Amino acid sequence: MTGVPVCLADVARAAHDRLSTEVWDFVEGASGDERGLAANRAALDAVSLVPRMLTGLTEADPSTRLLGTAATFPVAVAPMAYQRLLHDDGELAAARAARDLGVPFTISTLSSVSIEDIAGTGAALWFQLYWLRDRGAVLDLVRRAEQAGVSALVVTVDVPIMGRRLRDLRAGFSLPPHVTAANLAGDPARTANPMVTVAEHTRLAFAPALSWSDLAWLRERTELPLVLKGILDATDAELAVRAGAAGVVVSNHGGRQLAGAVPSVTALPWVVDAVDGQCEVLLDSGIRSGTDILRAVALGASGVLVGRPVLHGLAAGGTGGVAAVLEILRAELAAEMLLAGCGDVASAGRLATVGPPV
Repeated sequence: MTGVPVCLADVARAAHDRLSTEVWDFVEGASGDERGLAANRAALDAVSLVPRMLTGLTEADPSTRLLGTAATFPVAVAPMAYQRLLHDDGELAAARAARDLGVPFTISTLSSVSIEDIAGTGAALWFQLYWLRDRGAVLDLVRRAEQAGVSALVVTVDVPIMGRRLRDLRAGFSLPPHVTAANLAGDPARTANPMVTVAEHTRLAFAPALSWSDLAWLRERTELPLVLKGILDATDAELAVRAGAAGVVVSNHGGRQLAGAVPSVTALPWVVDAVDGQCEVLLDSGIRSGTDILRAVALGASGVLVGRPVLHGLAAGGTGGVAAVLEILRAELAAEMLLAGCGDVASAGRLATVGPPV
């Protein structure tokens, strides 16, 4: 990465210049006409913060805890598949940056590096679980995650099938032979077809009919805190609490699943109201600045998950590129907190906001 990036857009441009069109579109693309992707940004930009004055503050401390994990600021790295598409070190590079910046890293079921190897980085880890057709394989992943020392299990609930991502369909995008789902033993989909598309891989590997009874089955088999990622409806949030969830992630999968889904930040206030403090609420989809993090916290989130910008950093400069992304976000958040009159994350959660439109 040439030059010193001063915002996430700088890192995104550097990544664009390094990546093939097909891989860039795989990262940046969304489902359908991609209006959901744009809507996430528009909804975040529609949230205005009401700053407090005359607080006497000279600095702000953005440190916090997310799902019991210490974090230097209210950010975790979102689960993202196949990171070796972006850099030879893949998830290892991103996890090292998360470790160095002091934020949790979420391992994807479809990581291109194994759970055990990522655990070797020493990062604070969560594990994201896709529900596989074979329950035995699901339980095996959970046991491996437990043994690797992860502190939370993030169950993605919004992928019964993969959304129609038109950029990938037009390009016929498939994974290169060196990029595999390292956590899936034998990866049967790749064995049958080494050039399988991501959508076909998902269809073959994932169970399409995940239900609350499946989560009850899982709850009985692990002591790890369960976090449900992909919650947008208030009733689903209430059901998550009843199911014993330690947290929910308000997420429309970055616009990559249901094309017409409500923007994540628009759903955030009603999910926060529905859980009524009985579990943590995090937000993802569209976070691109420290201002966005402050918006999410002011609306009731304990923190956010950051996705695509981490991939941009990975492509632009490996561990150093991801560290640059996280450092920019942390510096922006600390500055915005001070400008808003917030000395810590708790006071940021009490900021008044205007918007987003419902």
